[in-house]
Amino acid sequence: MTGLEGKAGNTAGAEANGPDGTDLDGVEEALALVGPRTGQSAASSGPSHTRAAGDTAPATRRHRATPWPEARALAARIGRTTPRPTRRVKLDDALGQVLAEPLTALCDLPSFDTSAMDGWAVAGPGPWTIEGAGSILAGHGENEPLPDGTAVRIATGARIPPETTAVIRSEHARVDSAKHHLYGEREVIPGQDIRHRGQECRRGDQLLPTASLVTPAVLGMAAAAGYDELLTVARPRVEVLVLGDELLTTGLPHDGLIRDALGPMIAPWLRALGAEVIATRRIGDDADALHAAVTGSDADLLVTTGGTAAGPVDHVHPVLQKAGAELLVDQVAVRPGHPMLLAQLTSGKHLVGLPGNPLAAVSGLLTLVEPLLRGLAGGHDPAPYRAPVRDEVHGHPYDTRLVPFVYRDDRLVPLHYNGPAMLRGIAAADGLAVVPPGGARTGDELTVLDLPWATWPPWTPSNAHGGCFT
Repeated sequence: MTGLEGKAGNTAGAEANGPDGTDLDGVEEALALVGPRTGQSAASSGPSHTRAAGDTAPATRRHRATPWPEARALAARIGRTTPRPTRRVKLDDALGQVLAEPLTALCDLPSFDTSAMDGWAVAGPGPWTIEGAGSILAGHGENEPLPDGTAVRIATGARIPPETTAVIRSEHARVDSAKHHLYGEREVIPGQDIRHRGQECRRGDQLLPTASLVTPAVLGMAAAAGYDELLTVARPRVEVLVLGDELLTTGLPHDGLIRDALGPMIAPWLRALGAEVIATRRIGDDADALHAAVTGSDADLLVTTGGTAAGPVDHVHPVLQKAGAELLVDQVAVRPGHPMLLAQLTSGKHLVGLPGNPLAAVSGLLTLVEPLLRGLAGGHDPAPYRAPVRDEVHGHPYDTRLVPFVYRDDRLVPLHYNGPAMLRGIAAADGLAVVPPGGARTGDELTVLDLPWATWPPWTPSNAHGGCFT
């Protein structure tokens, strides 16, 4: 199921909304929302288990949910340890990708002594006799040695004549046109305003390590260092499978049908995480079609939306069992989004099953998909950071909560409309705050999950399709 409301019959692990849109799950969560509780830990949700895909017993699934930090760490580890193909790409195509080998200088930078300023190249002490009426310009070959006591006009970037003592900036020089003499109006220090060969790097120096992100500045440096192509990690290929017969792709909701909120959102989000989205397919509630799509895909990662609970048309678990997949994560102790899952297919590729409620699906993207894709793309895990929360945040008794927030005066301000079926809060958010079991009080520091477009630049090739990198 994908959309803005739950599907009838999804009672096992289903997430409901309170009157204010808050994520509720029975009496325990309702009590948790009365106020923060202490003495609870993420581990209290019970140990992590790997189970057969068909095991959907409601009485045990909650207690077998993987703690949120463990689920995220596992996804990151899988991404890092999965072999990824590499490819050589032209500089014009490398933007936003990750280096698959260190970037080493192919030449000295600069490759010859150059002038750092427009001015005069001088040799020996002054005053200097001006040689010639022209200037030494950039892009020309080696010049004749400069005789002692002489000066020649020179442009920025031009090759320094042999025997040059220094460069005097135009604004620091005075010309006596009648005598063809040049005078320095400041003390001339030998070597001033000369960029000496190898000043920035020598041939063979490592400029950047493996796994560095190719930014516009990296492209410029690579070009300066002599590169026409870069060896990069191939972008992970991802296919999105949107499940649910009740979904509309156009128009207003009517007659029990709802608009598909995840189909338009997931692919751009995945591109923002550095993936190549090869297709977004609408499967509906068809177990056979889902099985064919899962077993026939050649994507590195499959992402499904909805169908991860135990309702009559929730086919993800039975299909994975039939396909011989291994469940690595089945339920995560997080609200919203706890019915998410991560499976390894017999091909060695992976599948992430996102819940059907929109904000719950976002939780799955940040919990499982983002760290997995970052590893598959060859990137590093960003250093976590924390910030104080301005307002009290109610917590779940034993699950982590992910709450949309905005920054105000360097503090996290939780947003309303944060129920699992709502996108209004996340659409306005700067990120999500990780609220530990029991909640947070005013001033507590919470871990921050940035949204990809808030931290990653919108200048990658995939931006043509509405995304940016990670």
